[in-house]
Amino acid sequence: MLLGRVVGNVVATVKVEAHEGHKLLLVRPETTSGKPSETSVIAVDLVDAGVGDRVLLMREGSSVRELVGQRTAPIHQAVVGIVDEVAK
Repeated sequence: MLLGRVVGNVVATVKVEAHEGHKLLLVRPETTSGKPSETSVIAVDLVDAGVGDRVLLMREGSSVRELVGQRTAPIHQAVVGIVDEVAK
């Protein structure tokens, strides 16, 4: 799992059936100190996160597909938690 920051929403009027009913978020992975990655990823939102939220990002495809209940779904990342704080 990674930490990340939600930087936007992804709107797709046509998408595969596995994505129906799920919000897609643009997430920028970051370090525990908050330094952002140079690239962002698209993730299925499983916890109703929003822009600006610091989140837990699961990037293990098979585990993510298991969470949404579709083993063959083209899903590689999911937001699985909203972070309140990171204790050091």
